[in-house]
Amino acid sequence: MAGDPYQELGVSRGASADEIKKAFRKLAKDFHPDKNPGDAAAEDRFKRITAAFDLLGDAEKRAKFDRGEIDADGREQYRGFSGGGRGPGGFGQGGFGGGARATFDDIDLEDIFGGMFGGGGARPRGGATRGPARGQDVRASLEISLEDAIQGSTRRIQFSDGRTLDVTIPKGADDGQVIRLKGQGVASPRGGPAGDALIELKIAPHALYHRDGADLTMDLAVPLADAVLGGKVAVRTPDGVVNLTVPKGSNSGQTMRLKGKGAFAAGRRGDLKVRLMIQLPGEDVPELIKAAETLRKRAL
Repeated sequence: MAGDPYQELGVSRGASADEIKKAFRKLAKDFHPDKNPGDAAAEDRFKRITAAFDLLGDAEKRAKFDRGEIDADGREQYRGFSGGGRGPGGFGQGGFGGGARATFDDIDLEDIFGGMFGGGGARPRGGATRGPARGQDVRASLEISLEDAIQGSTRRIQFSDGRTLDVTIPKGADDGQVIRLKGQGVASPRGGPAGDALIELKIAPHALYHRDGADLTMDLAVPLADAVLGGKVAVRTPDGVVNLTVPKGSNSGQTMRLKGKGAFAAGRRGDLKVRLMIQLPGEDVPELIKAAETLRKRAL
């Protein structure tokens, strides 16, 4: 059964039209489904306050309700008739069914929801509306490679409606960064501007580098001869191959740092930390075996 629309909006029966609008704006912001995803109670409340405003925001409907000519569902009252239940829908029921249908002809929905869900700024002074509300924004995630994030690239994304868009990945993109594509969201049902597409970037794990914020870590195989005598070893960085100078007498696990060759985080580029892993020859080397035996005897 429908409730009292005045109680739903929290206004008195003598409230002015402006007071009713103000109450609706506040409640609509608080209980809008986009602000309360997955909250069935909030969604039901939003439907009820919308139906209440549809009735009380229309001067003719409000007058008929106050005179008892229609009920809170907008249906005519048949006096003297008893029995018979209400049909489904209507004010207080699921959906906007029955006699309640939100038209909002005298209220700017962009003013209500725009600031929270991607719309414009405040209502112009003097009470004038800003025209038809804009369409809803759409959200999607796009997985990119570490190299794409560091160097920049262009990737194509497909939405559930079949549309495809080319997304420009800026150089130095961060994990979780959101790219806004203006006008690529849902079309406005009333002829206003379309919403935007908000693309969240997700950097995929890398086979070579381990990411820790802006820094990268990698293991580098170093020939035994270069570890013992020192030498230069090629290192693959996100920017290309560079030669790393390995100090004489290096050990496995020793870390060397290449400044500014890491990833990006919070607008800062980190370093590439190279962990040396000493690599023995793949076959028996008599000279190496003899040297190892000599070292073992010295250690005893």
